[in-house]
Amino acid sequence: MYELQLPPEATDNRVLMHSCCAPCAGDLMERMQKSGIALTIFFYNPNIHPKKEYEIRKNENRRYAEQLGIPCIDADYDVQNWFSRAKGFEHAPERGERCTKCFDMRFERTALYAAENGFKIITSSLGISRWKDMDQINDCGLRAAKNYEGITYWTYNWRKEGGAARMYEIAKREEFYKQEYCGCIFSLRDTNEWRVKRGREEIKIGEEFYSEVNVEKELTQVRNK
Repeated sequence: MYELQLPPEATDNRVLMHSCCAPCAGDLMERMQKSGIALTIFFYNPNIHPKKEYEIRKNENRRYAEQLGIPCIDADYDVQNWFSRAKGFEHAPERGERCTKCFDMRFERTALYAAENGFKIITSSLGISRWKDMDQINDCGLRAAKNYEGITYWTYNWRKEGGAARMYEIAKREEFYKQEYCGCIFSLRDTNEWRVKRGREEIKIGEEFYSEVNVEKELTQVRNK
C-alpha cells in the first residue's frame, strides 16, 4: 500500500474526514493511518433514515475507529434540518439536486467543525463508492471549504490504486453491516419500489452483514471499471 501525500496547503498532518459509514471509510482510515496522517472521523449524517439504521451505521464506524485508535466525533442527528433542506426535492433522482443539498449540508458542518478546532484539511469517504458522482461530491466539499479561510477540501480520488476493491475486502474482513440503500427516506422508498417490481423482498433494517454475503460480484465490478 503506497503512502498518501497530503495537499500542499497542509500545514500539519491532521485531517478531518467526514465519514458516511464504516464500509466506505474503512480503506481511507487504514491508508491514512499507515501514511502517518493524524486522522479524525467526523460522523454527521442526519439524512440516514430510520433512526435504527442511523445508529447501526454510526456504531459500526465508531467501533472500527476505536479498533484503530482513531478519534471519532459524533455530531448531532438534526434530522428535521435535513428534511427542511430536502423539501421540494423528494422525487429527485439519485445523484440529482437532492443529493447536492445533502452533501452541502454535511460538508458545511464538517468545515465549521474544522475551523473551530484547528483542522486545515477536510475530506470525505463518500467519493469511494462507485454509486456516487465524485465530481458532485468534490464540488460540494470545495464549496463548503471556501466559507472558511485556511480550510482546504482534499479532492483525492479514493477509488484509485485499488481503493474501491479494498473497500469491499475490508468490509468482508471486519464483518461490517451491509447497507442496502444510500441512506435517506427517499432512497429507501425508491430502492424498495425497485426491488418489489423485480419480485424481491423489501429491505430489512439491521439484518445483513458483509460476513454473510458474497462480495465477489462487487469486487469483480470495481476491478473491471
